[in-house]
Amino acid sequence: MTREPILTFTDKGIYCAAGDFYIDPWRPVARALITHAHADHARSGMGTYLATDGTLPIMRHRLGDISASSIAYGQVLRIGDAEVSFHPAGHVPGSAQIRVEVDGEVWVASGDYKATDDGFSEPFEPVKCHHFITESTFGLPVFRWAEQNVVAAEINTWWAACAAAGKTAFLGAYSLGKAQRLLSMLDPDIGPILTHTAVENTNKVLRDQGYVLPDTILANADLNPKDHKGAIVICPPAAMGSAWSRKFGPQETGFASGWMAVRGIRRRRAGDRGFIISDHADWNGLLDAIKLTEAENTYVTHGYTDIFNQYLNENGWRSQVVPTRFEGDSLDAKEEA
Repeated sequence: MTREPILTFTDKGIYCAAGDFYIDPWRPVARALITHAHADHARSGMGTYLATDGTLPIMRHRLGDISASSIAYGQVLRIGDAEVSFHPAGHVPGSAQIRVEVDGEVWVASGDYKATDDGFSEPFEPVKCHHFITESTFGLPVFRWAEQNVVAAEINTWWAACAAAGKTAFLGAYSLGKAQRLLSMLDPDIGPILTHTAVENTNKVLRDQGYVLPDTILANADLNPKDHKGAIVICPPAAMGSAWSRKFGPQETGFASGWMAVRGIRRRRAGDRGFIISDHADWNGLLDAIKLTEAENTYVTHGYTDIFNQYLNENGWRSQVVPTRFEGDSLDAKEEA
């Protein structure tokens, strides 16, 4: 008799009957295992939460008073009849893939991941398994990321040119993950580094955990932009063009996202510059990660699922699409407003 799959896909999220828990559920459940703290994966309303040591403080910052516990990378925890462990996903600080084993059969839910080391988040760790649930946010061959040092040089050159022209450089990015990665790439010799409140609040949570970031200045209502000439401001995309940003006077705007690889999206954003950098795996990163798992079966979630799934099946993998409510990378993260 064929055994039921260890992980199943339900209207509440990815479910493990052997342990009676859900992974990144999008509806309230009794027990939730969370891959990372972005809002489409870590939602409010769960009975209890389990996340990595690095993710839980950010979840508490974002979700408030929750019943939760944390786990170290690689630590094995038995929940019911399932053995569970969390492994670095490389997406943002604290992010994890979740490995679930029952009677020798291993499933891995990737969450969001990035296969290259950005020098800030814990590097992606391939996990061998029989079944691999993978994201495919950028699952098209057009998405191939440049080396990070190349993008860093582009951003710093742009910032220096803005400063020389008497303009403030505004760079839009998620307040969790992308903002801190960009901060680690900036050359502080160019000028002051200012941060929106949402970014700086997240910075504090991460600094308190030991993550190293350059010195930043909170750009709140009390700050006088005239005292910080030649500055760059890191802020959520939703804050660009707001009354808060307009008080800085002459400025240029840039967006940092993998979506900047699509010319039409760059035009619609109406920013002055677009920098192609993502905390998700590009086409080659997705394929490399899947190969390294040695999985017999692959399940493709949010992103370019149909095209990526077709490529996998045509090139020797056994794959299927699984619809989810995860949003992946977006330039308009509502929680960042």
